[in-house]
Amino acid sequence: MARSLESQDGPHLTLVEIVAAAVEMIPGCDEGSISIVVGKSVSPDAASGELPRVVDTIQTEVGQGPCLDAVRLATTVLANDLATETRWPSFSARAATAGAGAMLSLHLYVEGENLGALNLFARTPGAFTSESEDIGVLFASHAAVAFASAQKLARVQFRGASQLVIGRAEGILMERHKVTSDVAFGMLVRASQARNTKLEAVADQLVVEGHL
Repeated sequence: MARSLESQDGPHLTLVEIVAAAVEMIPGCDEGSISIVVGKSVSPDAASGELPRVVDTIQTEVGQGPCLDAVRLATTVLANDLATETRWPSFSARAATAGAGAMLSLHLYVEGENLGALNLFARTPGAFTSESEDIGVLFASHAAVAFASAQKLARVQFRGASQLVIGRAEGILMERHKVTSDVAFGMLVRASQARNTKLEAVADQLVVEGHL
């Protein structure tokens, strides 16, 4: 699983592979999804099918549920019978009606960074056992490291691409106006400020369209 995650191209595909592997490897699991931390909110992503998409949407709407507790409390949360669950009254009944019998949410984190939660769904109540939790926690540890690495690589690649297009734009201005690189960069910054647009977008427009 770790080798497979390492080969994925980008954070989203890494999440998709994590969910697929979790459904295959963790006992009792029928479907899965990942919810990621975006700023101060938690956003659903990479669902294996319609059931997790529906349940994740309910959880987001009502602002309560196993996934949100797993993220906020940095722990593993098991709800093995959603039809009788009382911890999240606005969530549990609707999730059970949607077809979820049980849910297991596992905190995804690396040192100093809260990434989100891996959510496992069973259509049958009581499907998750202590073995499911043990394997799930181990699985989530590997998954969190893989996801964090993919995010870090994507940020590096984005910065590299941004620097490349800014360098090209500087070159165009240097040639066109016979100015130094510092002056050309200043022209890009002023255009960015005047238009209230990111520097990378201004540079990209110049490279692609030939004008600021």
